[in-house]
Amino acid sequence: MGHWRSAAVSAGGTFELIIIGAGIVGAACAEAAVAAGLRVAVVECGAVGGGASAAAMGHLVAMDGDAHELALCSYSLRLWQRWADWPQAEYQRCGTLWVARNGDELDTVAARVDALAAVGVQAVAVDAAGLYQREPQLAAGLCGGMHVPGDAVVYPPRVAWRLIEDACRQGMQLFAGARATQLVEDGVLLADGRVLRGPVLVATGSALPELLPELPMRARKGQLVITDRHRPLLRHQLIEMGYAAAAHGADAASVSFNVQPRPNGQLLIGSSREYDAADNGISMALLQRMLRRAFDFVPVLQELRALRSWCGFRPATPDGLPYLGAVPGRHRVWVAAGHEGLGITAAPGSARLLVDAFLGRSPALALDPYRPDRLQQEVA
Repeated sequence: MGHWRSAAVSAGGTFELIIIGAGIVGAACAEAAVAAGLRVAVVECGAVGGGASAAAMGHLVAMDGDAHELALCSYSLRLWQRWADWPQAEYQRCGTLWVARNGDELDTVAARVDALAAVGVQAVAVDAAGLYQREPQLAAGLCGGMHVPGDAVVYPPRVAWRLIEDACRQGMQLFAGARATQLVEDGVLLADGRVLRGPVLVATGSALPELLPELPMRARKGQLVITDRHRPLLRHQLIEMGYAAAAHGADAASVSFNVQPRPNGQLLIGSSREYDAADNGISMALLQRMLRRAFDFVPVLQELRALRSWCGFRPATPDGLPYLGAVPGRHRVWVAAGHEGLGITAAPGSARLLVDAFLGRSPALALDPYRPDRLQQEVA
């Protein structure tokens, strides 16, 4: 990475946009801003593509639990195709198979297929026979589900690295190992005393409250397990139909069935959600619940060896939608954060919408549902 223009020892500077955070959302914003001709700086205190981006499953999914969430996902999935051929992306279009356990869940499939079709996402209902034809290893007694063939999986940290690397080639400055401690008049103060001048975009995920405490945000801990390599067992990303309810739920802790086949023959098993967990250690009781749920859907998983497990923190807003746009009451401060478990899918779409709005262009989607002050407006 010797060609990067690192600004770690420079004496600050003036920029047309200062992006705080180099996870995949911040990196995508940097790419979009540089492509628009802006002079950009990115401030990252840790590893590029670290944090939630490194801990994620990397599932590119048309999530339909909320209409605005689906609109952002479908828009962003189209933009992801620009990056699909990158070797760093490890892009694999495995599709998503949503699994219904009972008749009530199966009854929701037709409406979900229609909702996806309305935004240009192909999906088909499958009966029990179609379910087992696609995935014979599923447990007996399941009722059917929904197949979304266009969904894919990627490796998010390396995509973030590639985005930052490309932006640096085009003149962006990376302030590596620098921590933004305070938003100041017309800029940001770094921990070493330097001040960068210019409009600021905060894209720090769960760390958002450190710089923008007025925007409600809770870190939601999640855990994943990866297996050793094995003979092919699954072909699709498998998710239970009730996943969206758990993702948007307010329970202190919850688990959902979610298993992903990786291109190298491993399986990635999820998922859990836990509010108010301050440390990044494994929550063993919750991990065991998560695995038992996975075994209920795919019993053969019990025969595999787990290589490791890890935790990450999803940045969750109270209503489950990200903050995208200018921050009211702040001078030239913008935000792109709070995607919960959809930051990987929504990164290119969020970046394009944000940069278009920043430049005074008409974004492809109306930003009102993602306004940073929407929750305060509801209270008023």
